[in-house]
Amino acid sequence: MKRTSLLFIFAFFLGGSTPAQEQPYVAPTDPAVQKKLEWWGDLKFGLLMHWGPYSQWGIVESWSLCSEDEPWCRRTGPYAENYAEYVKAYEKLKTTFNPTRFDPARWAAAAADAGMRYVVFTTKHHDGFSMFDTRQTDYKITSSDCPFHASPMADVTRAIFDAFRRKGLGVGAYFSKADWNNNDYWWRRFATPDRNVNYDPAKYPERWQRFKEFTYNQIQELMTGYGRVDILWLDGGWVRPMSSDRPSWAKSPYDQDIDMPQVAAMARSHQPGLIVVDRSVHGPYENYRTPEQEVPAAPLDYPWETCMTMATSWSYVPNDAYKPTRTLIHLLVDIVAKGGNFLLNVGPGPNGEWHAAAYDRLREIGAWMKVNGEAIYGSRPLPPYAKNKIRYTRSKDGRTAFAFYLADKQEMEPPAEITLDGVLPKDGGTIQILGAATQPLRWRKAGQATVVSVPDEIRKSPPCQHAWVIRFEAK
Repeated sequence: MKRTSLLFIFAFFLGGSTPAQEQPYVAPTDPAVQKKLEWWGDLKFGLLMHWGPYSQWGIVESWSLCSEDEPWCRRTGPYAENYAEYVKAYEKLKTTFNPTRFDPARWAAAAADAGMRYVVFTTKHHDGFSMFDTRQTDYKITSSDCPFHASPMADVTRAIFDAFRRKGLGVGAYFSKADWNNNDYWWRRFATPDRNVNYDPAKYPERWQRFKEFTYNQIQELMTGYGRVDILWLDGGWVRPMSSDRPSWAKSPYDQDIDMPQVAAMARSHQPGLIVVDRSVHGPYENYRTPEQEVPAAPLDYPWETCMTMATSWSYVPNDAYKPTRTLIHLLVDIVAKGGNFLLNVGPGPNGEWHAAAYDRLREIGAWMKVNGEAIYGSRPLPPYAKNKIRYTRSKDGRTAFAFYLADKQEMEPPAEITLDGVLPKDGGTIQILGAATQPLRWRKAGQATVVSVPDEIRKSPPCQHAWVIRFEAK
């Protein structure tokens, strides 16, 4: 790895740290991938969607098929006490999945208006149900026994990718390396004790080779038949070579090597510069890392993206509780201030609609982004990054700095004075609040801090809610 050749991409991660338990990040050497990764790092805000037949039951995606004693694997309903009957009923959901109110153009418009710049869609989750028109299996949304197959938008992956590209968003394909419906992964001869392959691939190499070819062919379909794809977002991190570093949740007695060098080379031959995210498998095919449902305490020294649910579940749950807009904006600011991207998940319902709360949150986030997006897109972290109620970023060229004041729930207006610890503006420089009157604000130095005075006319009529952004010339 030639890290010096990547400084133009990763300069904004300097000052961060790699958690001690993690393997070192391996930066890509392909110039096209470097360029695409820099582009992605400037986007900052994206949409993730988990959707499949499981939405009809309003349950967690896929995991109830897994025989592990974990809260997210627990089964409910009339088949909960009989695993075999449960699997049959789950797989039969294909025959009733008919999301007739599917409107990807509305989703794309809502995401774009919210300031999102890319989308990652679940083309296939661990249960193996393909949300695209694959030729490798009949367990798919375009199968003749799925009622939605007659819709002009039956290939929902194509419809989603096309709609979001028309709005100018980047496109990512989520794809599970595990496939619990495939007889060459979960062989029906044996029980399925956990998430892993249920036979020894070394003992049955021809069967494992068929699964490798199946996986390769499905990914090739996505890379060749669905237009420009920017990100291949691979989940199912327990499917990995035995030689790789394994976290506790990825332990397996078997080598589950699907030949990522061959898969990545094929994918990039069709999609030059493709970002490959082999989640949790540290090495050359994990171009960025994906902390799940959490925000790191400090900047990291590699590209990263927090993926998080807007509600409580990745997939659709009736009457789910959605995070308040203020919380979502603060999360976005905190993540960006630490050098990451925010991938926010919405789970569509069985009829193909989002919950009204999802549209409300995105509309409100969009109103805030229209005022403050300058401090988000293409920004870089600025020490001290995060201190008390303030978060910091700076422009890509380093000339402009931004300080975000994260308002408490009861704060409807900025305080009369805002103290920026550890940050000093350029001597003689001006300070403004984004979206407010153009006249500069008064400020003074207080040791190594800057105290900014906010006039009454701005306080009584603030430019937005939830967080206010101070713009100043960086020293």
